[in-house]
Amino acid sequence: MKKIQQGFTLIELMIVVAIIGILAAVAIPAYQDYTAKAQASEAFVLLDGLKTPIADQMSQDATTTGCAVPNGGISSGKYVAGLAPTFTAGPPVTCDLIATFKTVGVNAKLIVGGVGGQVLLRYSPAAGTWQCGSNLNTEIKPKSCTGTLTTPS
Repeated sequence: MKKIQQGFTLIELMIVVAIIGILAAVAIPAYQDYTAKAQASEAFVLLDGLKTPIADQMSQDATTTGCAVPNGGISSGKYVAGLAPTFTAGPPVTCDLIATFKTVGVNAKLIVGGVGGQVLLRYSPAAGTWQCGSNLNTEIKPKSCTGTLTTPS
């Protein structure tokens, strides 16, 4: 009569634990990058929502009053501490919208990185164009924001 094996051998259990460890070592950094990208996208969404109102205001009044978050405009979020419009009289005349990330509750290593995470959208009314720049890590910065603009300190 043959004896039927019941349960797993020690080596089989050790192999399963090793496989789970390898998967975790790969998955955790990828998940952190994913969450940092999702958190960083909030700034781009908030700034994108202000493009049309700012361009409209600046076409009517290319001064400090034209470069302002409109009434009812959302200027902060879960990960973004606030938006600060900055008018430059030029030449050329520009309106900079700067989104600054919170230092708590975000992936500080990838977003804030010790220097304070910021995203900048610059509107040039004369050309009617928007430019984007940020000091975010390249891994989480969207492909549409690869400009070399720097945010004011």
